[in-house]
Amino acid sequence: MNAPAAYTVHAADLARDRELILGLWRGNLGQDARMAAKYDWFYRQCPYGEPLTLLLRHEDSGAWVGVASAGPRKMLLDGREITAGVLVDLAVVPEHRSLGPALMLQMALMEAGLQRFDLLYGFPNPKAAAVFKRVGYAPLGELSRHARVLRHGAYVRRKLPGALAAPAGALLDAVDRMRLWCRSGGLRAQWQASADATLAAVWSPASAGAGPAAVRDLEFLRWRIDASPLQAARYLVVRDRGGLPVAWFACETREHSLHVVDFWSSPGVAGPTPAQLAALLRAARADGHPSVTIELSAAATTVAWHQAGFAAREGRPVFGRARDAQVDALKAQAWLTTADEDE
Repeated sequence: MNAPAAYTVHAADLARDRELILGLWRGNLGQDARMAAKYDWFYRQCPYGEPLTLLLRHEDSGAWVGVASAGPRKMLLDGREITAGVLVDLAVVPEHRSLGPALMLQMALMEAGLQRFDLLYGFPNPKAAAVFKRVGYAPLGELSRHARVLRHGAYVRRKLPGALAAPAGALLDAVDRMRLWCRSGGLRAQWQASADATLAAVWSPASAGAGPAAVRDLEFLRWRIDASPLQAARYLVVRDRGGLPVAWFACETREHSLHVVDFWSSPGVAGPTPAQLAALLRAARADGHPSVTIELSAAATTVAWHQAGFAAREGRPVFGRARDAQVDALKAQAWLTTADEDE
C-alpha cells in the first residue's frame, strides 16, 4: 500500500478564503494592511478573471500551511491574443518551510496553470531561482533597472574636490538642459492623474511585435495602474506639434527619483523615440527629480534608452513556462516592465 500523502493541494475559493490566505501571508509577504489591500484589488477586481490560487494542507495536523497564485494577464504573442499568468505570493509557514512542501505547491501550480494559461512567468528573487528551475521553469531573461542622472551635483562630488564640484555640476546640468531641449523636437508633455481615451489612442496591437507583450489598453491601465492601492502613479502624456498623443509614461516617485512603472509609444515595441524620451526627462527635471529609473527586459531596452543616457544597473531573473512554445524562443521577445509584475 502507498503511504498517505503528508501534504495535499487544494484550489482556493477567493470569496471564502480571504482571511485564511491573509493569515498564511502574515509575516511572510509584507505589511498586513498592504497585503489586505492587495488582495481586494489584485485577487477580487482583476478584469481578466480571478487568479488561480492553490492552498497546501498538512494532512497529519489538518492545518493549511501554504499558498501560491498565478494572476491572469492578456498578452499578444505572434499577433494572437493569449492569456498569461504571473506567478505571485508564494508563502509557506515557517514550520513547513522545507524544500518538499514548497516544491509540491509550485509544481501543482505549474500543472494547473498550464491547463488555464498559455504562458506562466514570474520574477523570483535570485535565491529562489534554483527552485524555479527544479520545478520546470526556464530562464526568460532579466528585468534590469536602468537609471538616468538629471542633477549631476552629487555625482560630481564623488569625482572632484568640494570647491570644484558645485560649479562643475551646475555646468553639466545646464548643458544637459540644452541638449534635452534640442532633442525634444517640439514635443509637448503634460501630467494627468488617470488613464483616459487619450492614452488608449496610443496603444495599437499592430505595434506590439512578436511578443509576448501585455495588452496595454484602457482596461489594463485603469486596473493595473489607476486602481492599484500599492502605488501612486500618474501619467506623462507626450503630444506632437499637432496635439496628437504619441507616448505616455506611467510614473511614481521613489526616494525622490522618478520611476517609470510602464509606458507605451507610437512606435510600439520599437520605441520610444529619442524626442519622446527627451520630453520625459525634461518633465522629470522640471518636477525636481534628481534621476529617472525604469526596469526593462532585453526586448524593451531599445537603443534610444542608451542614447538618452540611461545606464543599466542590477537585474532580476525572469522565469517562464509556455504551453505550446519553447521558452528559449520567447526569451529575446518578452517585452516587460514593472507593470508586468503584480505590484
